[in-house]
Amino acid sequence: MIFELPKLKYEYGALEPWIDAKTMEIHYTKHHQAYLDKLNKAVEGTELDNKEINEILSDIENIPGNIRNAVVNNGGGYANHSLFWQIMSPNGGALPNNSLIKAINAKWKSFNNFKQDFSNASLGLFGSGWIWLVIDESKELEIVSTKNQDSPISDGKIPILCLDVWEHAYYLKYQNKRADYISAWWNVVNWKKVEELFENVLN
Repeated sequence: MIFELPKLKYEYGALEPWIDAKTMEIHYTKHHQAYLDKLNKAVEGTELDNKEINEILSDIENIPGNIRNAVVNNGGGYANHSLFWQIMSPNGGALPNNSLIKAINAKWKSFNNFKQDFSNASLGLFGSGWIWLVIDESKELEIVSTKNQDSPISDGKIPILCLDVWEHAYYLKYQNKRADYISAWWNVVNWKKVEELFENVLN
């Protein structure tokens, strides 16, 4: 199996003015592509080359030691970005609906409380990494962070929403103003996709 770059469902400039076209192009064609290429190189000719990426990341202890770091780093980068593109949309930004908003309100009392906690976690992550809304082993929603390109899948959690807070995700437009990037990003969240992922797990 050769992992492939997932096709974007929108043009590079479709998320303007919140996410600029040049950042999208570089992020997708350079950063994501690099993780993909290094992942394929690491797993080529091994027992991992016929497995899905989430299967690999959910069992990292059984990745051969000589390629484990390469697979975790680049496999995580590949999987994380593949989800990231899906949960953004030019038509995003509306509030979630149905069972997801009920679960968010049950956990955080309101969507605004959830949004604030997620944003605070994004601001508070030191260095590079990701912030996630996941479904944990008890089928409960949880906000978690991971460093670098680590995936919550490796901790037995199922991600349904993620925010890339590596500087390459925002520096061209926002420079060091991570808070502005986070605030803008909420305008492109594709809640329909997040709801779909949520309901797929619970149903």
